[in-house]
Amino acid sequence: MFIKCLSTMRALFPGVCLLLFGLAAGSFRVRVPPHEQVARVARFVAHQCDWASMATISSHKPVVGQPFSNVFSVSDGPPGFSSGVPYMYLTRMEISVQDLEVNQQASLSMSLAQTAYCRQQGFDPQSPLCAHIILSGSVLEVNSTEAEFAKKALFTRHPEMIDWPSDHDWFFAKFNITQVWVLDYFGGVKTVSPEEYYQASPN
Repeated sequence: MFIKCLSTMRALFPGVCLLLFGLAAGSFRVRVPPHEQVARVARFVAHQCDWASMATISSHKPVVGQPFSNVFSVSDGPPGFSSGVPYMYLTRMEISVQDLEVNQQASLSMSLAQTAYCRQQGFDPQSPLCAHIILSGSVLEVNSTEAEFAKKALFTRHPEMIDWPSDHDWFFAKFNITQVWVLDYFGGVKTVSPEEYYQASPN
């Protein structure tokens, strides 16, 4: 976009090109809360990330009983409206969902490496400065009332979901958090209770 703009419009509209570049660059800025505010950092990361790695206990041969990690689209609310609850749109045809039908326990990992932030700062994804969280808990199907919010939360951030095959028995689920683990600075992992997590501001 910028190459085309610069090559065809620089002479006629230099100000427009600079404005477009400035707006686009600004749109990728991520302002992480202070690392001392651990619960707030956790809420921030959860709202910034559109997907997560979910680890289940496998129910499938030849790895029965072993950890099994898979990628899922998530949303804790439409942009700017964080609930803190990671919602997912699942089908029972999916291998990890079949694991959850045997054992609902899982862990969910999200990282600001999924955004432009860590690249802009020069942070390696494994660096503690590249804030990431691990949620412990279980995956639960939501009731019809909560499903309406889950639908809005997911479909606004993952519009492709609207057109996913209707014969796949899709349902809305949430990650029921029992513990939050935060790595956002030096000094080791920090833990946050669900109560602290939900009381914190995501901004």
